[in-house]
Amino acid sequence: MAWYLTYMIVYFSFMFAMGFYYFTKVKTYDNYLIGSWNMGFWSIVGTIVSTWCGAAVFIGWVGMGFTVGLSGFFKFALPGIIFCLILILLFAAPLRRQRLYTLADLFGERFGGRTGIIPSILSAIIYSVPTLALQIVGMSTIFNIALGMDFSTGIFLSFVLILGFTILGGLPATIITDAIQSVVVVIGIVILFVASVMYADGFGAILENTPTEYLSPVGPFGAGEVLLYALSVGPFYMIWQSTWQRIFASKSEKVAKSAGTTGFLIAGAISILPFTIGVIARQYVPLDMDPDLLFSYVTAELLPPAVGGIVLVGLLAALMTGANSFILQGSSNLTRDLYQRLMKPGATDKQLMFTSRLTVVIISVLGLIVAYGLTDIASTYRWALRLSATVLLFPFLAIMFWKRVTKIGALGSMFIALIGTLLWPWLNIPINHTIFGFLLSISSLIIISLLTQHDKTEQIRAVFWKDLNSAKFEPQQKGD
Repeated sequence: MAWYLTYMIVYFSFMFAMGFYYFTKVKTYDNYLIGSWNMGFWSIVGTIVSTWCGAAVFIGWVGMGFTVGLSGFFKFALPGIIFCLILILLFAAPLRRQRLYTLADLFGERFGGRTGIIPSILSAIIYSVPTLALQIVGMSTIFNIALGMDFSTGIFLSFVLILGFTILGGLPATIITDAIQSVVVVIGIVILFVASVMYADGFGAILENTPTEYLSPVGPFGAGEVLLYALSVGPFYMIWQSTWQRIFASKSEKVAKSAGTTGFLIAGAISILPFTIGVIARQYVPLDMDPDLLFSYVTAELLPPAVGGIVLVGLLAALMTGANSFILQGSSNLTRDLYQRLMKPGATDKQLMFTSRLTVVIISVLGLIVAYGLTDIASTYRWALRLSATVLLFPFLAIMFWKRVTKIGALGSMFIALIGTLLWPWLNIPINHTIFGFLLSISSLIIISLLTQHDKTEQIRAVFWKDLNSAKFEPQQKGD
């Protein structure tokens, strides 16, 4: 326990030192929430790797490997990486050029008025809050395994640490510490992977003792189940606000594209390791163990505290960076899309800074409440992804490619897809949940847009080829 505690004290001391440093430097709203659109290549690469490797990777994916084998990689991680790369390669340049803050900001700029409300609420509440709760639960699991702390106390301590760092430094502190933490994250997961292989007597013994279905890309349930699961997860990453934040924060279109591609290729390579660790663990862990506890249990059992402490700090780093990003995602949605656009368009920078930090507290408290009631990490995360994707993916693509899409068409599509996806469990229809939501979304988007006219508040452009007005103006910086 002494080793674990020492590593944790050193880690959190470093994090809060960085937080206080950026608290003295970050003076504007633009800098706090989007890094003044000025972050460099390695900062973006590091923050992508760290944010990707959060609770879903270290906890959920090790548990998924334990229960379904390597097919989990093809069901979840690989589709996510592929769609993130599509977003980066196809859309990073035109999105970065718009000089915006959030996905909902794009809707508000293109259609005007209150169009950004639905994507903003989805991003801030439906996705950011439960995903933040996953990070809080993950940290509490570490405190329980390493320090013997009960879960309730661990959840509250995690909340305090996450909130304290986020409210101090904003996105600049998050991105810079992410770049440093990404190294610790990679080292930690590699150490645990190597230790797992050695403990199981090498790859030969692992292959011999593991049932074939746990090594197969299609797993125990076949290719159809893998493809449907991938469809319910992958498309979300086209509208994942964390990636959009990194695109907008990059100092140029070139950095957004090159750093994003590099970051997700590294993240994809790392992603195979937690699933493999889960598969290997079946040889020496009770098969009735809670999959969400597997990562911390294996770390504590396989590694001496001096080494295991490094792995646990790597996990803490991953959870911390994920939590910071999800809080700031929700905060930027509430501040930019609801407060500034709808409630107080003429807000001063001081008012926006205050609101940003206030909404950080609001999102964090909501995450704390959800964390106390959370029981299934993987299912919670998948539900948030499915709902966001079915509602937002096709309206986003229409904004980029189809000038004829109307404000009423976009709003109608989002509302119909939202209601339909929520009601699907009670409709008893023989169509996959996600496919049903996508069909509702695209059909209603096209039909309603063709039956309605453009609103006077719209900028009637296909943004992939023609920029919005926001791209023409440099943001006001302090001292300008």
